[in-house]
Amino acid sequence: MSLMTFYIKFITSLNNFAYDSQMEKTARKIEIRGLVQGVGFRPFIYRLAHEFHLYGTVENNNRGVTVCVEGSHKGVEAFLKVLPGRAPMASGISSINVHPVAPRHFSDFTIVKSKTLSEEITEVSPDIGVCPDCLEDMQKQSHRMGYSFTNCTNCGPRFTIIQDLPYDRHNTTMKEFVMCERCRSEYSTILDRRFHAQPVACKACGPHYTLHRGDEMSIEINDILRKVAALIEEGRIVAVKGLGGYHLACNPFIEDTLQELRLRKAREGKPFALMFQNLDRAKEYLYISDEEEDLMTGWRRPIVLLKSKGLLAPSVSIGLDTVGVMLPYMPFHYQLFDFLKLPAIVLTSGNISDEPVIIDDQEARKVLGKVADAVLTYNRKIHNRTDDSVVFHAGNHSRIIRRSRSYAPSPIPIDLNAEGIFAAGAELVNCFAMGKSDQAILSQHIGDLQNLETLAFYKESVERHRRLFRCKEELAVADLHPDDLSTRYVRELNLPTMTVQHHHAHIASCMAEHGLDEKVIGVSFDGTGLGTDGHVWGGEFLIADLIDFERAAHFEYIPQPGGDAATKHPWRMMLSYLHHYYGPDVAEHFPFLFRGIDRNEMALILNMLEQGLNSPLTSSTGRLFDAVSALAGICRNTTYHAEAPMRLEAAVQDQPAESYGFDAGDIISFRQTFDEMIHDLRKEVPAGQIASRFHQTIVSVILKKAEDIRAMTGIRKVVLSGGSFQNRILLASVEERLKGLGFKVYSHIRVPSNDGGIALGQLAVAAKRREQGLAGV
Repeated sequence: MSLMTFYIKFITSLNNFAYDSQMEKTARKIEIRGLVQGVGFRPFIYRLAHEFHLYGTVENNNRGVTVCVEGSHKGVEAFLKVLPGRAPMASGISSINVHPVAPRHFSDFTIVKSKTLSEEITEVSPDIGVCPDCLEDMQKQSHRMGYSFTNCTNCGPRFTIIQDLPYDRHNTTMKEFVMCERCRSEYSTILDRRFHAQPVACKACGPHYTLHRGDEMSIEINDILRKVAALIEEGRIVAVKGLGGYHLACNPFIEDTLQELRLRKAREGKPFALMFQNLDRAKEYLYISDEEEDLMTGWRRPIVLLKSKGLLAPSVSIGLDTVGVMLPYMPFHYQLFDFLKLPAIVLTSGNISDEPVIIDDQEARKVLGKVADAVLTYNRKIHNRTDDSVVFHAGNHSRIIRRSRSYAPSPIPIDLNAEGIFAAGAELVNCFAMGKSDQAILSQHIGDLQNLETLAFYKESVERHRRLFRCKEELAVADLHPDDLSTRYVRELNLPTMTVQHHHAHIASCMAEHGLDEKVIGVSFDGTGLGTDGHVWGGEFLIADLIDFERAAHFEYIPQPGGDAATKHPWRMMLSYLHHYYGPDVAEHFPFLFRGIDRNEMALILNMLEQGLNSPLTSSTGRLFDAVSALAGICRNTTYHAEAPMRLEAAVQDQPAESYGFDAGDIISFRQTFDEMIHDLRKEVPAGQIASRFHQTIVSVILKKAEDIRAMTGIRKVVLSGGSFQNRILLASVEERLKGLGFKVYSHIRVPSNDGGIALGQLAVAAKRREQGLAGV
């Protein structure tokens, strides 16, 4: 800039200031709610105020951010106009309330100390993947050169380190680290990118890594990186502390290593997640659409389910055609790939079997030290445990399977007063929810409440959410099943309680997500859930609103021999369907269907079916998929939840397929479907073609019943929910074809369609019933 240009701009700014000072000032108080803390919002407001020559204050409080601005009318109006569109990337504004106030004649614009104003709360920021600016700082800033905990107001840990609101350093696990003079200067300089970045630190004052291998300890970061890279490359297993818990890392190209990890971790068949160095390397091994690329490279950095090109070791995903993949999101991840010769690593949850991911360093060394050949810790505590989130893309939308890191605890807005309601969630893939005004605060993924460790994690997380979000429960809601551990927990709260039927909660969850409050056609397909008649439901067509439901149609009841044990042995459901349709001599009629099945065990199951012993009736979609997967020879015994349906989906061929026949009355029978599948098997039709035709059969059933219910009721809105709609083929096809028939179709986008979304539905039903005076039992 020339001296003359600078002089002209300077004189112009002085003239503008003099002009504004002579004008009558406009003053506004602005209350901003939403995800506005921990995302650089106050520095953003400060810079914006200076841009428009405004004076006043901005402060955090437990309701959100409050801004007082005054200046020229033109400047204030311009400030208000651009504010929403220029807010920080990771922020999320839910409301802006502007109030005219009398000018207070501020002399500058300042950021004032945070306040606690009431029992209302603001949103808590999820954790944010490291930003490009911080990665650049790690190459250029002397005090952060190679520093693995570099962050700023735009990135870094948030929910995992927060202990209380407002979001200030003394309310986080960073309180143990006293800032050096240089970091304190950055933290205190308003125009610095690290102004009020609560986890700000550098090599001189922040956390650091320690590598433990036997009695050997390493603390110098380059030494650690060299050793970890070498261990992984040579086929060793390393436990690595992440943002929300420990991971287990190893080489995805060495089959023996993967099998050893499965053995040590007690994870026989469930797929492993991978982390690739960058997007280009991932594209060498996976098919990635533009939408999937956006998911992978966004600030949340979830695990994205992608189609594999088949170039990885078999034990990564054992027979599935998809792989869960993420890109680096911590500075350490980037540093490690600088030392690795590999394009990717396995990075799977640091736990044993189905227990919660480990967060404590001592426990990690004790437990994971038996699984891993080395354990990498760091000395900042994880307060709130979070697994990696899992998403996929289908039907023009991203969908969440597991809602945790970088998504939780952002609330879901609902058009109901949910204040004081606690929703316990489901027994499996649990998340709970707490109502705060017109928001549902969903917890991070908790897991299956079937062991003491996960139950303890559940109770701990409820207490922490209760304190963090200042929730005072007045009403508790649980699943209809009296023996679910989440239902038992509700009974211990000594509150007015209500129960919500499982599949009604599924539909209500999707309704709440989309702001629906009317009668809809609800298609609720999943594996299990106690029905109002005492049987196990899961293939349901409901006429539902947020208060109640009517069961319009359902899959026919089939005995489930051995109860939950049948889910581990899909051939049992195959035998049950065949016994139901063809009688006790089915093995003699179709001997070729039972090759490889132990005759004595089969005789035992047949006897259970004949006698009706330990064989609860089920209308479950999941158990039907199990039966067909076993019948087609795709999966007869499982090693993890929903393996048989997942393998059946993976077997589907791309070419269009015709539907099998079925009887779609109020009780939907698949006798004709099984007749035609057996006919195809006699003709040695490939399993992939049978899987394709079966999927089209389920699509055709949904279309037929939706049209029947519309003709009967006039309802044109269809809501799809339940774990079966994690099946991409089923979901995308059903959505497209229902829309083609003139229906408005709603499916999950912001919460899981599986049982991880149940709590939102429970909360919505409870809020609506309370509004109508129907709450409490």
